[in-house]
Amino acid sequence: MSSPRTIQCKRAYDEPGDTDGYRVLVDGVWPRGRRKEALKLDEWRKELAPSKKLRQWFKHDPKRWEEFRDRYHRELDKQQRAIDEMLKECNGRTLTLVFGAKETEYNNAEALKEYLQHH
Repeated sequence: MSSPRTIQCKRAYDEPGDTDGYRVLVDGVWPRGRRKEALKLDEWRKELAPSKKLRQWFKHDPKRWEEFRDRYHRELDKQQRAIDEMLKECNGRTLTLVFGAKETEYNNAEALKEYLQHH
């Protein structure tokens, strides 16, 4: 299995691009108001989203970012099979982690990107 060439994060409300490569929705809930066709996803990996409890605690509060990221990374440690499957399907292409949050810096896709880059 080859690692993604690049890992990027993109809001579900941004237009898909020609350079997005393998597009994966990494939220536990479908982005409000977006049609399946508009997202042009290769897959939806709900199991790679933070738990509902963690997401509700975090609320995209930058002051909670460090703790959220640490807790989320511990949750991801238990999802190695799903991560391996996603990376296998990506097959060395650019991996685009799609998310629905308005917050572009402090969100689960950014934390997942960091996790993937360090593991």
